Amino acid sequence: MSQGSAPLTSRPEWQALTSHQRDLKNTHMRDMFRDDPGRADRFFIRGGGLSLDFSRNRMTDDTMARLMALARSCGVPERTEAMFRGEYINVTEKRPALHVALRDNSGEPIHVDGTNIAPEVESTLNRMSQFVDDVLSERWQGHTGKAFTDVVSIGIGGSFLGPKLVSEALRPYWHGRLNCHYVANIDGTQIAEILARVNPETTLFLIQSKSFRTQETLENSKVARAWFLDNGGHEDQIARHFVAVTANSPEAVRFGISADNIFPMWDWVGGRYSLWSAIGLPVALTIGMDNFRALLSGANAMDQHFRNTPLEQNLPVVMAMLGLWYNNFWGAETYTILPYDHYLRSLPAHLQQLDMESNGKRVTQDGVPLTYHSGPVIWGGVGANGQHAFHQLLHQGTRLIPADFIIPLETHNKVAKHHVILFANCLSQSRALMSGKNLDEAKAELKAEGMSAEEIDKLAPHKVIPGNKPSNTLLMDKATPETVGALIALYEHRTFVQGIIWDVDSFDQWGVELGKQMGKGILDRLTGDSDDSTSPSDSSTDNLIRAFRSHHSC
Repeated sequence: MSQGSAPLTSRPEWQALTSHQRDLKNTHMRDMFRDDPGRADRFFIRGGGLSLDFSRNRMTDDTMARLMALARSCGVPERTEAMFRGEYINVTEKRPALHVALRDNSGEPIHVDGTNIAPEVESTLNRMSQFVDDVLSERWQGHTGKAFTDVVSIGIGGSFLGPKLVSEALRPYWHGRLNCHYVANIDGTQIAEILARVNPETTLFLIQSKSFRTQETLENSKVARAWFLDNGGHEDQIARHFVAVTANSPEAVRFGISADNIFPMWDWVGGRYSLWSAIGLPVALTIGMDNFRALLSGANAMDQHFRNTPLEQNLPVVMAMLGLWYNNFWGAETYTILPYDHYLRSLPAHLQQLDMESNGKRVTQDGVPLTYHSGPVIWGGVGANGQHAFHQLLHQGTRLIPADFIIPLETHNKVAKHHVILFANCLSQSRALMSGKNLDEAKAELKAEGMSAEEIDKLAPHKVIPGNKPSNTLLMDKATPETVGALIALYEHRTFVQGIIWDVDSFDQWGVELGKQMGKGILDRLTGDSDDSTSPSDSSTDNLIRAFRSHHSC
């Protein structure tokens, strides 16, 4: 579903924004606030249980009108409807991207290739409910008749980052009967450390792999199975301790998992959007199925806001277009995510995969090389820790780095004055980024400290903070299943909207596949299963392989 008309940079809406950026280039946000008392009220919108203050951006009403004109010109409303209708918006793999169907609670039919998938989605949720209830009620026990105390989820990418984020984000909702652990890395240290802390009699393993062939997940799963068998378990008891979420049931059965213990994955859900499916089982096991359904409900509330709200008041669209504004018209190369909530500490890592795997593309949907930049580098860290680490670069560095500040109005842990201090830190950082400190202010500050004119002239330039650095502030009442669901869905749709404008396929990831393809040949050479002449290589790779083999006396 390419845009199929004039190249993006030739569109009049794009040209109008290019001209408009030149007009705003020397305008400071502190002047915008001074000259427009209603700015903060006008640039504050709500949806899906979240509130967005986007007034601290290098934009005016005219800017937003031009950005929305570009969004309409590129077909954002039409492409949004196409996604919700189940059309093949993943063009290179010829399939829908229907993660929204996983959290749809309307009861209305949702069709893929003429088949209503809504009953299968609901059936899987009901199976999840039964499974969670069986484990928590101790009807399902380990092979020695003991209740489970730990669940270890083995996956990577979207099968790891999304569930891990939500498990941490909703830690106050853990019922306390199960400890949740995640294994992703092929570095053996991770699984070794976790297996050293759990009991084979009371540990349940979830193997999360769409293909059941992902190298990292499969190798970690083999280690877990061997550990189980080496510590009192038997082959016929694997089914008591291992459950799979996969689209490849035959491989899971060959591994030793009972067919009854296999939950489905579907081609129309990409890995980084799969949290809402049975991939979310570790979350459901630790917070209960009612809270998991509340998570889906919150995401669905954001889906409905995104689908039905005019673009100008639409949180995902406004955030997407502002991000594009800096990426393509102001030369910003990175974007930072700053959650001011300890429970949301893994949000930047999840959004990094979501955004960079989705929109890290170099050609349009028609295969034409891009003449403009697609997705930026996404990074970030939890506040206020980042203030004592990388915020210095945000304030005084030479690069423009837009930021999203995310904070709940209420904390789950009312410790002394911590939350009000945290909130003050969040607001002060976004205000300082916007307003900065000019040379005259720096000099006046130093003069008030009693410094001489000579000392002031030397030190003042170092204390100048340019300001005019853009940021959004996202508020929620509290980090609940509903608001966390809405927050993640918000960023999913923000990513999708930007992909529409850039005319890329946001739902494939062919770049990831290349490393997998090359990895097999290199692994065979490292282990001696093939010689140097059987696969293409380069001198650097050859030297490093020889170094490894020499060290291990291969």
